[in-house]
Order: sequence, then structure tokens, then C-alpha cells
Amino acid sequence: MIQIAPSFLSANFAHLEREIQMLNDSEADLLHFDVMDGSFVPNISFGFPVMASLQNVVRKPMDVHMMVVQPERWIERVASYGARIMTVHQEACHNLHRTVQQIHEAGMQAGVAINPGTPVMMLEEVICDIDMVLIMTVNPGFGGQTFIPSMLDKVRRLKSMISQTGSKALIECDGGVNLETGAQLKEAGADILVAGHTIFRSDDPIETIHALKAL
Repeated sequence: MIQIAPSFLSANFAHLEREIQMLNDSEADLLHFDVMDGSFVPNISFGFPVMASLQNVVRKPMDVHMMVVQPERWIERVASYGARIMTVHQEACHNLHRTVQQIHEAGMQAGVAINPGTPVMMLEEVICDIDMVLIMTVNPGFGGQTFIPSMLDKVRRLKSMISQTGSKALIECDGGVNLETGAQLKEAGADILVAGHTIFRSDDPIETIHALKAL
């Protein structure tokens, strides 16, 4: 069954307690945190104080997506908040293999994200060392963007690479995910769907999560 990771970036920050309780009561598998630094991407999101305040309240595993330059600087900090997965961008790492090793040494699963313009072949040398690949299905930095259809073939190519190499990496997709694109991504080989606006802007977020799980 597909896993669902609601993107906390789209939550209503004026009603955090209500949003967190909703997620705790839902069928969501992970809680996706987008950390942006205004340098790697043209936006700034919440930072570590928010994660620290939530770590003992949220009952879903934390899936932390670091859209920052030099993400290796923050590995121990992210681990200290109890994150299950830390995902770094291939485009942001000078020594990706070393960063993956450091994430594992800190006790977390290691994910690597690639932007729409980055080919999957850039992951060939680390695909058997990582736990997850995050395919950005929009350009990173802002929520509510339109899904890029050509990313479906990219997911298929990644799925083929994983199968051919014997990698155990899961495929996560983030950007423009709704019931229609989510079904297409699942068919292409996605294992985890990150959804923000589709969940938090719906009339019934819990039912929307259920519908995504049922794809």
C-alpha cells in the first residue's frame, strides 16, 4: 500500500494544535518537514525551533527534507529531534556519499532528493547506499505548484534503476500531488506520496488522507 506523508509546510500555523491532532488521528504514515534556507531555494520555511517543539507531540515519524546548502552541517541537530528520515539534495552536497554515511551514523535513514532538471543517473553510485529517493515533481521552494507530467517517466526510470541494482530504496514524490497525479505516480512506481495543499486545504483532511492511501 502506498505511504502518505502530509507536508507540514501547508498546515495552518495559526492552529497548530488542531492540525497536529488531525494528523495523529489520520492514516498518514509520515510527517514531511520542508526546511528551506532562502539560498538553495528562493523561500524560507520554519526551522529547528518548530521541529523541537513538535517532536514530543507528533505521533508520526518525522520525514525531514533539507532544502538547504551544506545540509551535512545539520545532521546531528536533525537526529536530536528524533527524525526517522533525513533527505538531502544531490545538488546541494559536495560529497554525497560521505553525507549519506553521516546520516546513517547519526541513526537515521538517508534520503536523497533530485530536482526536476537532475537526471536519475546522478544517483547511480549511491543508489544501493540510500534508503529513499525523493523525486521533486515540481521545482522546490513553494507549495501549491502544478505537477510536472514528465516526472512520471522519471519515476519509471528510477524504478528500473532500483530493480536492476538490487537497491532497497523507496521512491518518494513531492509536488502537485492530488488524487489524480497520486494514482499516476503509484502506477509509475512511487512508494510514498508527499501531499500538502491537497490535504490541508480539503474540507475533510482525514478523509483525503484515507483516499490517497486507497489509491
